[in-house]
Formats: sequence, structure tokens, C-alpha cells
Amino acid sequence: MTAADDGTLVETGPSDEPGVLYDVRDGVGVITFNRPQRLNAWGPDIAAGFYASIDHAEADPAVRAIVVTGSGRGFCAGADLGGGAQTGPSTDASGTDVSQLVGDRHPHFLTELRKPVIAAINGSCVGIGLTHALMCDVRFAAAGAKFATAFTRRGLIAEHGITWILPRLVGWGAAMDLLLSGRTFLAEEARELGLVNHVVAPELLLERAMDYAADLAANCSPASMAVIKGQVYRDALDDVAAVSARAETLMYESLARPDLIEGITSFFEKRPPNFPPLT
Repeated sequence: MTAADDGTLVETGPSDEPGVLYDVRDGVGVITFNRPQRLNAWGPDIAAGFYASIDHAEADPAVRAIVVTGSGRGFCAGADLGGGAQTGPSTDASGTDVSQLVGDRHPHFLTELRKPVIAAINGSCVGIGLTHALMCDVRFAAAGAKFATAFTRRGLIAEHGITWILPRLVGWGAAMDLLLSGRTFLAEEARELGLVNHVVAPELLLERAMDYAADLAANCSPASMAVIKGQVYRDALDDVAAVSARAETLMYESLARPDLIEGITSFFEKRPPNFPPLT
């Protein structure tokens, strides 16, 4: 037994199943955290599988959007506090090797991908699991799903960029509340705060998220989505004059791409667009 960041005691016995499942459906790469016995608490097995799956999806021209979800009752219930602990200079007070636990990428790498990432949050979303969900571009949540930052209740600090993304999503006051209190809140409050985009019935969650992602894959220019995603995250750190000047340059570049002709032609011909893949 071990504890996830949400305080739940979960089984952490060995499993022959991969820590992360990956498949492609309708132009969408579907990544599923696959340690339901521990509510998909983050550990080296999930980290390695997640990075490999993301790399596959990012490199595959047939994949135009990515959905991330969890198996069982949890999306990712924080860090696996106690599974496979080691000792060394990077260990915390519990004996856990933090660098091995987190993996070799911080969650903000999701904002640097060229393809949109949609989180389908099926259950507990806590700590590092919450940070990963916030670094996705769009979030669907199952009604009643539990969220928490939890850091102050574990004697930790706000980790891995959550202090950068959370205030941008929910505002300063709400972010301070959630970070300082570490309290548990439900998907419905998360929607009111703007932390998630959509709350749906649990049995419809993956279907709704997949429908959204498949629509992006079928009807939106991969090149346009890649540029806009880069604009949003980069422009948040700059002044409006610099942002406007950079947007003008990007606009001229977009005028030279075949996506523009296809987008206009398909509109007038009243047919779905056939945009070229990212190169």
C-alpha cells in the first residue's frame, strides 16, 4: 500500500500492464494513464510511458490532436508517495527519489508541443496530476471529479510551473485560495473558476473529449493550430506592441501556406477541408 497526493491509500503491487496506453483514432492520439490500482499516481512508469506516447503523437503526421485521460477512478492522484523509493542526494524526507519520480521533463513541455492537447479528467486530479492537466490546452472533466493542489497539506511548495499557469486560468485570488489552502474542490467549482472548460457526465466524458479532438483533427489547419498555440503561450509574457508586431509577421507567413487556399476553397465549396499535415 502507498498514498497518493489526495491522501487515498492504494495498492501498488507489480503490474504486467504498461503504465501508459496509446492508440490513434480518427486523427487523435489517445494517451491513457494505466495504473488504476493507485489512481494513476505519478511515478517513473507513467512518466516514461507518457513521454514516449507524446513523442509518438507529436511526430506522427496522421495525429492532429492529442487526448490525455486516466483508467479507472483517477486521472492522476498526484505523486506516488512511497512506491519504489530510493536514497540519494535528490531524495525527499520520505526517501523518494524526486528526480526519478518526476521524470526528465517538467509539465510545461506540453505547452511547447505543436499539437493541441485535451485533458479528459475522469477522476482525482491532484498535485503533479493537476499541474499536467493545467498545461493541457483544453480540459473536460467528469461531473464530481475531485481536484486539489494539496502541496501545503504535504509540506511542499507549489511545484513545476503551477504558479505560472493557475493564476492565468482562474485569476489571482482564486489561485491563492487553491494553492494556500490545498483544499479539495469538485469539477463543478473548477468549471465556475475557469479551471476546466466543460463538465460532463462520467459515462460521456471520453466520448465528448474525443468528439472535440476529432473535430479539430478534421476541420482545423494543423499549421494554424501550431502557430496559434505558440502565440498564446509566448505572447502571455510580452507587451501588446511586441505581440502585435509578431502577429503581423506570422500572418504574412500564413498567407503563403496552402492551408489558406484550402480553407477558403472548402468553405465556398461547402465541403470539409483537407488540410495538409504538419511537416
